[in-house]
Amino acid sequence: MTVATIFSRASVGVRAPLVSVETHLAPGLPSFNLVGLPETAVRESKDRVRSAIINSGYEFPTRRITVNLAPADLPKHGTRFDLAIALGILAASNQIPNRRLQAFECVAELALTGHLRPVRGILPAALATRDCDRAMVTALGDDAEAALVSGLNVYAGIDLNAVCRHLNDAESMPQTESVSHAWQDPIVPGDLCDIRGQFQGKRALEIAASGGHNLLMLGPPGTGKTMLATRLPGLLPPLEENEAFESAAVMSISQQGFDVTRWRARPFRSPHHTSSAVALIGGGSIPRPGEVSLAHRGILFLDELPQFERRVLEVLREPLETGRVTIARAARSADFPAQFQLVAAMNPCPCGYYGDPSKRCACSADRIGRYRERISGPLLDRIDLHIEIARQRDWLNHEIDTVTESSAVVRRRVALARTVQFNRQNKLNQFLTVNEVRRQIPLDKESANFMHHAFERFLLSARAYHRIVKVARTIADLAGNTDVALQHVREALNLRCMDRAAVIET
Repeated sequence: MTVATIFSRASVGVRAPLVSVETHLAPGLPSFNLVGLPETAVRESKDRVRSAIINSGYEFPTRRITVNLAPADLPKHGTRFDLAIALGILAASNQIPNRRLQAFECVAELALTGHLRPVRGILPAALATRDCDRAMVTALGDDAEAALVSGLNVYAGIDLNAVCRHLNDAESMPQTESVSHAWQDPIVPGDLCDIRGQFQGKRALEIAASGGHNLLMLGPPGTGKTMLATRLPGLLPPLEENEAFESAAVMSISQQGFDVTRWRARPFRSPHHTSSAVALIGGGSIPRPGEVSLAHRGILFLDELPQFERRVLEVLREPLETGRVTIARAARSADFPAQFQLVAAMNPCPCGYYGDPSKRCACSADRIGRYRERISGPLLDRIDLHIEIARQRDWLNHEIDTVTESSAVVRRRVALARTVQFNRQNKLNQFLTVNEVRRQIPLDKESANFMHHAFERFLLSARAYHRIVKVARTIADLAGNTDVALQHVREALNLRCMDRAAVIET
């Protein structure tokens, strides 16, 4: 047999398309040709594979070797094809049997000694392998991630020798069985009851968690904006299995990789305000996910929001609407999920003390206006809740702690409200379309008149109008009400302080 075929998986965004590694040995001067649009790391596999085969005790064929990575028009990058190329050469030279290769997909890097090394993006490859009803061969260290996929046989090899002995039926590799990790309470910096007072902030946090709404907190330094934001993960229920796979697949292809101990935990991303647009949205010559995609199904927290460059913030507008990011390049494009919950915090002015009772602010109206103009109207329009977090003057009063609820108590209410929404419309209120808002959230005459007056008084956009109605629906769900009443609409409007401030300033 001078031709052998073995399967592997490429990495294109969060997809893992099938790659057939076809190896042909022909007579002639010794050479090693690798075709099929291999990039630098793939081309360098020729040297790794040659050393790994020799150091594993096998013979490297002194013939004309041609390895085709099909489909040939799909660019290949990374070191994930090393093991498949080595096995193809050994099978084509009759050093291992060819009959069993069709039952496996191999994704691993080879060291010069023949040892297997982990690669990024194992989870998307494992999901695709299961769908093709084949087993997967990975390096030790990648098997735990692949084993999250139920119904997939995962074999973790130590080195090339162990894989070859398994194919020769000499010694079986250990099989990693599918593991369903139990969800545990998320590890957060603290509990909601650690924050004294700030009842409006806690109320807004509960509403945001219940309906998946975006939230902006405005207030002087040290009032607890960051503390409130970091408590939000403790109010959210665990990810469903399909949601967990979506989130984990994005983390798996990222530079930092996926931690299996955080299975079903919602991601919480907090990039620094010096982050670039590429870091936030994703990109690169080989498209990689940005912070908005790494926060998929979780929370993206932007502290000191006006300190971000305006052009950086503007890239958030499309993913906030569509829940996806498409990175297009001349040679390729990649599509990443980006359905995140935006939570942001900012000071009311450059010095931070505008409106504070201490009257320490010395900022002029023009300076305050320029500071707030760093956040564009279209971006602000996409944020459902804008609340003021004032300085808590009586926070040393221990009596206010007696009415503070823990995160666990609030999380139960949040879970109940979310269950009501999924039973009614199979999605959170935040993701209702315009037609679904009209159909699912009918307003009585009194509430409709109130919203009409607010629309004219505060010069609301149509988007802001529908977002207020959706927030009102969430407030009604928390209260256990079937219909949206005037009190719910009033509270939803009161939770958009930036719209009211814009009217007052004009």
